[in-house]
Amino acid sequence: MALDKNQIAKRIAKEVKDGYYVNLGIGIPTLVANFVRTDISVEFQSENGVLGMGPFPFEGEEDADIINAGKQTITTLPGASFFDSAFSFGMIRSKKVDLTILGAMEVSEKGDIANWKIPGKMVKGMGGAMDLVASAENIIVAMMHVNKAGESKVLKNCTLPLTGVGCVKKIVTELAVMDVTPNGFKLLERAPGVSVEEIVKATEGKLIVEGEIPEMILD
Repeated sequence: MALDKNQIAKRIAKEVKDGYYVNLGIGIPTLVANFVRTDISVEFQSENGVLGMGPFPFEGEEDADIINAGKQTITTLPGASFFDSAFSFGMIRSKKVDLTILGAMEVSEKGDIANWKIPGKMVKGMGGAMDLVASAENIIVAMMHVNKAGESKVLKNCTLPLTGVGCVKKIVTELAVMDVTPNGFKLLERAPGVSVEEIVKATEGKLIVEGEIPEMILD
């Protein structure tokens, strides 16, 4: 059974460690804050100038003045702070962020990422993605393994304009968890009920499969 977006976020939340400062990109990554363990201390940073984001607000409790970089309403935790974008990007560029979680349209087996532009289509712009991929040392991508036509988005080479080169460390999709290694994608886990053969078929780039591949544990 392929994961839904919330389940992808739930699996990525297991990568968040106590004391981390974490930047969440637009899309699936914003859901990660809903699933982080309550017994650890984590500071979520947004490049529009927020440190200390909490889960999304319940319906009717939204504050239109408190938003993330994707213009979604958010909550803040006790001790949260607000600051200008220059200060926020100073944090990013000086490598004060321990983990960056981004969405992507394509990732290559070399760790290249394309997540900001589809030629010929209107987009909001690159946002903070260029700075994040240039500065972050620990990048996890949350994405769908295939597009709506069933074509792989986990590729030998990206076909869309690149956001960053050789920067992605790990990918979590609806089908699998993979590390990006110098030799290609290494399959670590498979979604519950999904076979290794299904993952191989959905992956255009080089996929390393060694030994028995365990199912993801989401709870």
